[in-house]
Amino acid sequence: MSLEVRLYPDPVLRERAKPIEKINDEIRMLADAMIVTLVHAIGYGLAAPQVGVSKRLIVVDVNNKFYVLVNPEILTFSEEKQMGPEGCLSIPGPEADVERSQKIAVRALNLDGEEVYIEAEGMLARAFQHEVDHLNGILFIDHLGRAKRQLVLREFEKHLKEESEEAVS
Repeated sequence: MSLEVRLYPDPVLRERAKPIEKINDEIRMLADAMIVTLVHAIGYGLAAPQVGVSKRLIVVDVNNKFYVLVNPEILTFSEEKQMGPEGCLSIPGPEADVERSQKIAVRALNLDGEEVYIEAEGMLARAFQHEVDHLNGILFIDHLGRAKRQLVLREFEKHLKEESEEAVS
């Protein structure tokens, strides 16, 4: 089952998501639905707030390897940074270059409640940073300067308008 992705400026996108106290069938079903949604949307990652659920759960797909992380926290950020394009399923259309740490270490729980530790670099590190930001109410546009952010939001509005015009035709 595919879920509806919430679009900017939905207030749930600005909330700090709540920790998941217990991993149960409801959380597993949410994770499965988020994976289906991510695959349909052809994205790299999805955080629960993006589907209207203010819980600390993310799914990431990089190089056809799926990660489902419950209560993820980034433990370390490398000093080495990388600039790279980012977009967002909640702000469809535009992309912008965002600076992120090249390497990070993440600790989380898997769906069996076991602690996992992942050292990630490159695209995987970028995706984890982007999705953990979502859990903290931070969007990629918050990493941009004012002028660039305004440009991205104008492109987003144009994209929404074009989509609605196509839907009517």
